[in-house]
Amino acid sequence: MSAEALTATMEKLLKLHKSLYELAVKKTDIIKTGDMDGLNQMLKDEQAHIAAISRLENEREKAANSIAPMLESPTVSDCLNILTQPDRLKLEAITKELAELVYELKEQNFLNQQLVHHSLQFVNVSMNLLRPQPESMNYGPPANKKSEKMNPGIFNSKV
Repeated sequence: MSAEALTATMEKLLKLHKSLYELAVKKTDIIKTGDMDGLNQMLKDEQAHIAAISRLENEREKAANSIAPMLESPTVSDCLNILTQPDRLKLEAITKELAELVYELKEQNFLNQQLVHHSLQFVNVSMNLLRPQPESMNYGPPANKKSEKMNPGIFNSKV
């Protein structure tokens, strides 16, 4: 494999991440509307994207190993130091765009996580309002009566 293979793999990774970001934006709207069927389908689509990204990541590792076999687990940054100027510039641009996209995806997923969390809080509050409150199952006098302090009896008094 060569620099072209690494660049092609990185371009595919970028394309898949763009698609995953678009799914995350759509998921925000689905969460807002409360469409559970749509959310389930969206999660399946995301899982398919993640599996494809994982396969491409393995290809990227192989391509990086072929460019920098002297390193144990070469990164794209390690490969950039080895590549020639034209290949390096193209790969740097793709890497930078991918890093920015991953950051945006992370932010969008954080927003989705917050929306789901707030939705669950709302459901819990609604459920608590609808459920009857359980009565106390403690032994002893009822809570509304004041307990009277008993005077020590004859047998408990000091001589």
